[in-house]
Amino acid sequence: MTFSEHLLYLREKHQLKQSDIAEAVGVTVRGYRNYERGVREPTLSTLVALADFYGLTLDELVCRERSPS
Repeated sequence: MTFSEHLLYLREKHQLKQSDIAEAVGVTVRGYRNYERGVREPTLSTLVALADFYGLTLDELVCRERSPS
């Protein structure tokens, strides 16, 4: 799952509107929409705000898994 797909999944799972999340993390609705579409990537501070909003780590938010050493 890509980051943008994960954002859409999380929003739909929590039955939220794009405007709800945009307001909570301090971005415009248009900006947030672009994250879900994969057109733009959020800044680090926005990533942290999104992770906090959903109660996830940054790795979980961006679908990052560590590869075995």
